[in-house]
Amino acid sequence: MGTDSVSETGKILIDAAKLVRANAHAPYSGFHVGAALIDETGTVYTGCNVENAAYPEGSCAEANAIGAMVAAGGKRIVAIAAVGGGAEVEPCTPCGGCRQRIQEFADKNTQVILIGDGGAIDCLTIAELLPAAFMLK
Repeated sequence: MGTDSVSETGKILIDAAKLVRANAHAPYSGFHVGAALIDETGTVYTGCNVENAAYPEGSCAEANAIGAMVAAGGKRIVAIAAVGGGAEVEPCTPCGGCRQRIQEFADKNTQVILIGDGGAIDCLTIAELLPAAFMLK
C-alpha cells in the first residue's frame, strides 16, 4: 500500500514514530525504533526502544508506547505505527512479544502501520500480523 492510500491518522502516526525514533537509546544494536499509537479517545502516545547493557533487559518502542497509553488511562489501540532501522528508516515489523502486547489492547479493526520495502507504507490488521494469537477467555 502506498502513502496515497494511507489515512491521515496513519500518516500522523508514521510521522510521530519517525520523530520519537530519534530519541531511541540503542548503543548496542544501532537499530533505532519509534512507535506511535492512537487510542479510543483519539489521543496519540509514543515510545522508543531503550536498550540496556544487560542486553535482553531492554524495552521495545511498541511496549513503551502501550505503557504510556495504559498509564494515561487508555484502553484500546485503534492504530499503531512502528518505524525502525539503523542510520536510515528500513522495513521493520514488531517482534513477537510486541505483537502479543498489541493484541492485548486491540480489536479486529486495529491497524498496524509499517514502513515496507522501498519506503511504501503497509497497513495490516493485528490478526494478519499475529494469526492464531494467544488470548485468555
